[in-house]
Amino acid sequence: MAEMIEVRWHARAGQGAVTAAKVLAETAMGEGKYVQASPEYGPERMGAPLRAFNRISDRPIRIFSQVTNPGVVIVLDPTLLGMVDVTEGTPDDAVIVINTPESPTEVRERLKIQRRKLFTVDATRISLDTLGRSF
Repeated sequence: MAEMIEVRWHARAGQGAVTAAKVLAETAMGEGKYVQASPEYGPERMGAPLRAFNRISDRPIRIFSQVTNPGVVIVLDPTLLGMVDVTEGTPDDAVIVINTPESPTEVRERLKIQRRKLFTVDATRISLDTLGRSF
C-alpha cells in the first residue's frame, strides 16, 4: 500500500456516501491502519450534492483538512457527472469508480477524462436486481 491513500466520495445527501466512508474507515482500522472519515456538507436537504473523504495510512495521520488530491474518487450518483468536476485535484494515475450503466469509454469520451484509470459499475441495477431496492 502507498504510504497514504486519499479517497473522495461524490453523492447526493441520503445515498449513503458518508456512511460508506465510515464503513471503509472502520474496515481499514480493523486491518491495523490509521484512518480518517469526514463529510463535507452543511444543512443539506435530501438529494443535495455532497462530498465525503477518507484517508488510510500505515502511519499516524497528521493532516486534518479535506482531501484535495485524492488518488481514488468514487461517484455514487451518475447525475453528478458534468455538474461536478470529479477529476478535480486528481493525479494522472488516479482511480475513478462511477456507478453508471455507461461503459468506461462512453464516460471518458463524454467528460473528456484523460489518463486516469476509469471504472464503471451499474451498482444501482445490481441493487435493484438483488435487493429489490436502490441502495
